[in-house]
Amino acid sequence: MAGPELLLDSSIRMWVVLPIVFITFFVGIIRHYVTQLLHSDKKVDLEQVSDSQVLLRSRVLRENGKYIPRQSFAMRKHYFNDAETGFFKTVKRKVIPKNPMTDTSMLTDMMKGNLTNVLPMILIGGWINWAFSGFVITKVPFPLTLRFKPMLQRGIELLSLDASWVSSASWYFLNVFGLRSMYSLILGQDNAADQSRIMQDQMTGAAMAMPPDPNKAFKSEWEALEIVEHKWALENVEEELMSRDLNFGTFFSQDIKSTMF
Repeated sequence: MAGPELLLDSSIRMWVVLPIVFITFFVGIIRHYVTQLLHSDKKVDLEQVSDSQVLLRSRVLRENGKYIPRQSFAMRKHYFNDAETGFFKTVKRKVIPKNPMTDTSMLTDMMKGNLTNVLPMILIGGWINWAFSGFVITKVPFPLTLRFKPMLQRGIELLSLDASWVSSASWYFLNVFGLRSMYSLILGQDNAADQSRIMQDQMTGAAMAMPPDPNKAFKSEWEALEIVEHKWALENVEEELMSRDLNFGTFFSQDIKSTMF
C-alpha cells in the first residue's frame, strides 16, 4: 500500500525552486566571462603540430588512397615509408617530458581553473545548502529505487520518504549539470559555463599532460601504411557511367521546375 502523498506549499516554487535556478544560471554566465578575462594563449609547439599533420596525411592516404592513381599513391607512400629517405624512417624526435611542478604556465592554468570552477561551486553550493536546507521542492515523474536517495535527497534524512522526491541541495547540483543546453543556446557551444564539460576537459587534460612519444606514433603509422595495397577504385568508372541509362530529360525538367517555383 502506497503512503500518503506530500502536499507542497506553492511558495516553495517562488522562494526556493526559481531562486536556485536563477542563481545557478547567472553564476554560470559570470564564470564564462571571468574565464574569458583570465584566458591566456597557450604556446604552440610547431614541431608537434607538424608531426600531427604528417600523421594525419598518412592516415588520409591509407583511407582514401584508392581514389588516386597507382603512381600517385606510390609516390606518397615512398615519401613516408622509404627505407632510406622515408619520413617515418629518418625523422627521430627527442622526447623531453615536462614537469608540471616546474612549468609555471601549467601551474598558472591550474590555479585559474580552480579559481573559476572549483571555488565558486564550493561557495555557492555551501551557501545554498545553508540558506535552503531542509526543503523538499519537487518530485521526478517516474519511480526510483532507494539507491537514488543519497543523490536526490541531500540534507534530508527521512527513510520513509519516497526516493522520487528531490531536496533543495540536490536541486542545485541538478541545475549545475543540467543547464548545458541553455548555456549553449545563449553563449554558444564553446562556452566556459558548462560545468560538466569543464570537468571533462580537466580530466582529459590531466590524462594528456605527458605528451606521447612521436617516435612510437611514427613507427605504428609506418607499419599501418606498409601493409596497405593500392586498389584503384575508379578503374572502370567511364565504362560504368556510359553503360547506364541516363535519363537527362527528366533531370533537366526537374531542374527547370525547381527554378520556377
